[in-house]
Amino acid sequence: QVRLVESGGGLVQAGGSLRLSCAAYGSTFRSDGMGWFRQAPGKVHELVSAISWNGGSTYYADSVKGRFTISRDNAKNTVYLQMNSLRPEDTAVYYCAAGRYGGLMLDITEYADWGQGTQVTVSS
Repeated sequence: QVRLVESGGGLVQAGGSLRLSCAAYGSTFRSDGMGWFRQAPGKVHELVSAISWNGGSTYYADSVKGRFTISRDNAKNTVYLQMNSLRPEDTAVYYCAAGRYGGLMLDITEYADWGQGTQVTVSS
């Protein structure tokens, strides 16, 4: 089991950037695939990006491809989401999640542990 704590959310104007961080506390982080999800009001969780245990494989939703970058530092037990060229439709609560396996996981049911979320608001 891994405890996850997100930070870095906030209010930004359209076109701006934010960097989300997710600190993991637990012995399995370095072997876990990780993901960033978001949930906008009235909508279901959406997988934004995912990364395998060693960073060798990554996934991006079409809506963020070319604008967001996921990375991880296993020495610091931290996964990041760099978000550039932000749009109002990126407004949501962003959640970090730890997977049940080490590979790239694209199904929400493959994620076992979740952070509390961090709000990202993009103004037009």
